Amino acid sequence: MDPSLALDAIGQLPDEEIDIAQAALLFALIDQPAGDWAGAAAHLSVLAREMVDQADGMASQTAPARAGVVSALMGRHGYAGDTATYDSPANANLLQVIERRRGLPVALGVLWLHAARAVGWPFYGLDFPGHFLLAVGGPVPLSGIRSSAPGRVVVDVFAGGVPLGNDALLALLRRTHGPQAELHPGMLAPMPARAVLLRLQRNIQGRRAALGDVAGARACVRDMLRIDPESVILWQDAALLSTRMGDVEHALECHRRVLALVPEGSVARRTQRAMDELRG
Repeated sequence: MDPSLALDAIGQLPDEEIDIAQAALLFALIDQPAGDWAGAAAHLSVLAREMVDQADGMASQTAPARAGVVSALMGRHGYAGDTATYDSPANANLLQVIERRRGLPVALGVLWLHAARAVGWPFYGLDFPGHFLLAVGGPVPLSGIRSSAPGRVVVDVFAGGVPLGNDALLALLRRTHGPQAELHPGMLAPMPARAVLLRLQRNIQGRRAALGDVAGARACVRDMLRIDPESVILWQDAALLSTRMGDVEHALECHRRVLALVPEGSVARRTQRAMDELRG
C-alpha cells in the first residue's frame, strides 16, 4: 500500500467518512516506512472490540459515564501522556504512540475518538489553545460547563480523561497563554476529523521547522495537503517553505494554487506581490 495515495483518496472523502485512526496511521507510515503497520492496525481492532463489549453492558449512558468507559479502556492498555519527553517526534507518530503507549494530547485523542466511533458515541475534538481536549455529548457552550453535567463533559485525555469545568479550563489556558488570557466560545468549537489530523501533523511540522529541517517541514505540509487540498493556509505554508529552500518554481506553483482558491481580496493581493518578488 502506498500511504501517499491512500491519503490522496482520503482528501476526496466527506469529513464524516474519514476513519481518523486509519488516516493517522497513514501519516505515521510515511515517516516510518518500516513501522509495524499490521500490529498497529490489529491493536486498533482490539480497542474497537473491547469498546463494543464495554458499551453493551453499560447501565448509564451519561456523558461522564461514557468518558469514564473510554478512559478505563485506555488505562487498561497503558496509555498516558508523555510528560518525560513531551517534545519527542515519537509522540505525534501514531505507530510509535501505539508501540510506546505514550503520546501528545492530540495523538491520544485520536485513539479516544477511534474507540468512541466504534460504538457511535458523540465524542469530538476541541481546538483548545496549546492543549488538545475532547468533549463528550452535545455542543459545549462556555456557560454551564461542569464536569458532572449529564449532557456533556470536557476531558483532558493527556491526563487520563480528567473532566474539566470552567475553572480548570481557565487555569489550563493561563498556564500556556499568560495570566490575562480569557476563555471564549471559539476555543470549544467542535473540530472536524480533518482538523484533528492536521493539528496532529502540525506538531511534526513545527518540531522540524524549529530544528531547521525546512525540507522535512515542507514534506509534512505536502502530506497534509493530501487530505485537505483546498486549504489556503497550507498552500501558503508550502510557498513560504519552498521560498526558504530556494525552490522558486514550486513556491510560485503554491502561490498559484492560493490564487485559484481566493482570486480576489487582500490575500490575493499579498500573494500576487509575493509572486512578483519571486519572479524578480
